[in-house]
Amino acid sequence: MQLKELIDILGPCKVIGPADREITSLESDSRKVTTGGMFVAVRGVTVDGHSFIPSLEGRSLAAFVVEEMPATLFEGATYIQVSDSAEALGLLASRWYGEPSKKLRLVGVTGTNGKTTTATLIYEMARMMGFKAGLLSTVVNYIDTEAVHASQTTPDALTINALLARMVEAGCTYAAMEVSSHAADQRRIAGLNFAGGVFTNLTRDHLDYHGTVQNYLNAKKKFFDALPADAFALTNIDDKTGPVMLQNTRARKASYSLRNMADFRGRIIEERIDGMLLDLNGKEINVMFTGRFNAYNLTAVYGACCLLGWNPEEVLVKMSALVPVAGRFQAFHSPAGVTAIVDYAHTPDAVVNVLTAIREVLGDKGRILTVVGAGGNRDKGKRPIMAAEAARLSDLLFLTSDNPRFEEPEAILRDMEAGLADAPDLQSKTVSIADRRKAIGMAVGTAVSGDVILIAGKGHEDYQEIRGVKHHFDDREEVRRAFGTLNDPQ
Repeated sequence: MQLKELIDILGPCKVIGPADREITSLESDSRKVTTGGMFVAVRGVTVDGHSFIPSLEGRSLAAFVVEEMPATLFEGATYIQVSDSAEALGLLASRWYGEPSKKLRLVGVTGTNGKTTTATLIYEMARMMGFKAGLLSTVVNYIDTEAVHASQTTPDALTINALLARMVEAGCTYAAMEVSSHAADQRRIAGLNFAGGVFTNLTRDHLDYHGTVQNYLNAKKKFFDALPADAFALTNIDDKTGPVMLQNTRARKASYSLRNMADFRGRIIEERIDGMLLDLNGKEINVMFTGRFNAYNLTAVYGACCLLGWNPEEVLVKMSALVPVAGRFQAFHSPAGVTAIVDYAHTPDAVVNVLTAIREVLGDKGRILTVVGAGGNRDKGKRPIMAAEAARLSDLLFLTSDNPRFEEPEAILRDMEAGLADAPDLQSKTVSIADRRKAIGMAVGTAVSGDVILIAGKGHEDYQEIRGVKHHFDDREEVRRAFGTLNDPQ
């Protein structure tokens, strides 16, 4: 690709060196650069790409995109100075891969909880409606039916555009993606053309990165502020921050709700552990999902599908065949009559949502036993809150490890136990077991027929990260092993 073509999309910028030259590759990782390529120096959270430029001397790169000019300029290279190299990378990546988001109807989903379920179900609905579609999600990426490993909720700009380009090549016309607050803040979605955006909710999370809830909210809002006028912006007006997302958007505004008047209104008529009867805009539908949080997700999906222009009646018919996402309220049953729910809930609000859903279905017919931990090197402030909420809504609570990363599991448990310090009644029904496998085994061994065990925090994840090393560990396997059903067909 011609360098001048790439420079033109960056707007006003300072250029030192020739613009009339061929660029053979585009990279933001200094380890991957090749002769004749362009290196974009992005300032990351822990690493500044500018610091790697001196090490690239002699690599014969054609161009560098920087926010500040290096002290020494390599002979023969062109330097393009921009105000925001992260945004520049998004714009360049889009052009490099042929602007694939303009050839798809791309729907982004953001919020604290429900992103994965909502984005995945929009993807599933597109395929049920007869379209080829793609998905970028926490659990897995899809290029129509081809599964591609996902390592981040929202990948870097180059990976996003490479995957979108593969979707276009595969004949996809629709795509859904999770938009994390990190991705919005770090401009990883710059240059993408969205057909619509969906906001689920906002509760405390990622304060280790954002610092304050307001910063976290602003990161989400950036996504809606950037939507084009021909897109739709669908928000949950039952969440107090829902209307905030629409304040400055140019997109067509729409709302969904379970409690208020809205463009798309959902209402739970009847609940079971394996599903519920929903009313969506006056039409009843049986779905294989449980819980108020899932009623919100499904109402959002219904709204997004209608805003994409699909026939509402046909959408409702297809929605009745949707199944839960792996690791999201995924149920397992033991021969002894015990049910285990594996869920990704890892924030106080998400834990409350899942436990409330279980209690509403279970009533007084059984106990709730909860196994939950908190990730290491993340927001410590939510640990005591999550433990207190889990203890309050459970009959028995097993505090354990999640992904301790570089923290000591026992130190994380002490942080969680602090939430129970002034509540002897909650302490009396709580046990701390650092070994997650043993904690799950003890919960299963304690449960009796009719009880429900919630195993929260990891969901679809198949690893435990300890001191920087990922060890295989899957809650779904562990509960089936404890149930004695691991080798039974699913």
